[in-house]
Amino acid sequence: MKIVSRRRWLQLAGAAWAWPCMATALQAPEGRIVLTIRGLVQAPNQGRAAAFDMPMLEHMPQHDITTITPWFTKPRRFTGPLLRDVLASAGAQGKTLRAVALNDYRVEIPFDDAQRYDVVLARLLDGKAMSVREKGPLFIIYPFDKVPELRNAVYFSRCAWQLKSIDVS
Repeated sequence: MKIVSRRRWLQLAGAAWAWPCMATALQAPEGRIVLTIRGLVQAPNQGRAAAFDMPMLEHMPQHDITTITPWFTKPRRFTGPLLRDVLASAGAQGKTLRAVALNDYRVEIPFDDAQRYDVVLARLLDGKAMSVREKGPLFIIYPFDKVPELRNAVYFSRCAWQLKSIDVS
């Protein structure tokens, strides 16, 4: 049994206590960047931002939402990581998310939405990658059928398709 000084034990215990709270650095994207998270980010991998290529998002736990939306005539299945998991991997913390689309559409989303609801950062539509023409490559989708009170104009407007970046403040 190795004897550790009291001082060293306190250092180790302090590091162990702090470890879950510390964000670790993201790996650098190897492919084309499809999402950039800026602002209050603790795990940057590209300057002060957290950048993601599609394989990085594919390797996160995937979730499905099958729901009716105003943009399609029948229920569709959206697949991707939870928005809260993507934000956590970037070490993002704040009060507001500003989602920005390729066409420069911008919408503010309360940070709390990602924590309260299983919001999916969809990368697949009915099992297939979404092209820009099909509202891809990324589409923020709320669980409208699972949480019916979300079925209103406020939450529909927060569903940014062709998502390219999120600014956290």
